[in-house]
Amino acid sequence: MMKLKKRTTAALAVSALMLALSGCQKHEGPAESAGKEIDKAAQKAGEKIEKAGDKIQDAAKGDKK
Repeated sequence: MMKLKKRTTAALAVSALMLALSGCQKHEGPAESAGKEIDKAAQKAGEKIEKAGDKIQDAAKGDKK
């Protein structure tokens, strides 16, 4: 009987803790949003620089696209 009471209490405590923690999720702020946009822009710029480098190498070899 005591084991059942302890298990029930433990289950309720874990459930309450999980419920409380799920409400504590951080929402993305303006600085984090801006940082993500900067990361995307840097990624796109890097890809364009890589393409430009490939074109320069092709031009140096005499290949034209």
